[in-house]
Amino acid sequence: MTGTHTTLNELFEPVEDGLARMRAILREQLAESSPAVRDMTDHIARFRGKQLRAALVLLCGEASGNTTDEHAAVAAIVEMIHLATLVHDDILDGAAVRRRVACVNERWDNQVAVLLGDFLYARAFALSTTLSSRLCSRLLSETTRKLCVGEIEQSAQRFEFELSAERYEAIAGAKTASLYAAACELGARYPGGNEEPGAQMAALGWDLGLSFQIVDDILDLTGTTQELGKTAGTDVEDGKVTLPVLHVYALADEGTRARIRDVYTAPGIEDRAGLLRRTVDLAPGLAFAEARARHLLKECRRRILSLSPSPARASLEGVVEFIVERRL
Repeated sequence: MTGTHTTLNELFEPVEDGLARMRAILREQLAESSPAVRDMTDHIARFRGKQLRAALVLLCGEASGNTTDEHAAVAAIVEMIHLATLVHDDILDGAAVRRRVACVNERWDNQVAVLLGDFLYARAFALSTTLSSRLCSRLLSETTRKLCVGEIEQSAQRFEFELSAERYEAIAGAKTASLYAAACELGARYPGGNEEPGAQMAALGWDLGLSFQIVDDILDLTGTTQELGKTAGTDVEDGKVTLPVLHVYALADEGTRARIRDVYTAPGIEDRAGLLRRTVDLAPGLAFAEARARHLLKECRRRILSLSPSPARASLEGVVEFIVERRL
């Protein structure tokens, strides 16, 4: 199941029924009488993508022997929160394309996109109040706080070329890994109890999400919009100094450092990421970031192997391989 050509749909087979219920709940929650809102929710349905976080709720539930009738609803709530973050992230990044479809801020405008993201958050937390346990509401409200703090901290650290790797990971973890961790923890813990497996799956989700973000940072520097299906080079354009660049900058002489700063800050540059690649040898930084992502994924495998053998456990191993293949 973990071969190179395995698709995510194949990996999700052990929880296919749960995902079908999750998608039905999602459609019901996003239904709205307002034609304008319907137009936007129909539009974002085109870039829902892999629904990986929702699947992790169900896979971690199955793999830890903790599946309930409400897990599909929990997965739908996680997916709505993720969709809200995508809409808001595209505004912050000034992105134009996601999954080869115009971003909401591009098709409409920033004001409408902010409101749509807020709508998605509202629907997610309204659904969470209908569940039999408050665990989902408590955990995801705290997770949403972490997401916001991570984004605020990242904005505050723009053009910070001497950011430590540890500080970078704390910020990247808050804005990305925290939702992965919550999805995995809820799968293992909901509706309550199961503290030890919940903690193990939360740690798995954190490492998985952080590695996913590091890979995203690599691809933003090396990929094209056509290859990625979303706007490439937004990190450099927005002044976000990610792990590969931080490593190169830390090792560079003052002349190279000055060239890196100029690429990020000089006015009138059309393709900052492209100019950075042409101006500076990024290979050591890319190799360093990839090594860190691989280490995190090795930790993920170790945690997964602590679970009893099952199709869901095999699928979790496959998800790790998917992230590896994503950057080759």
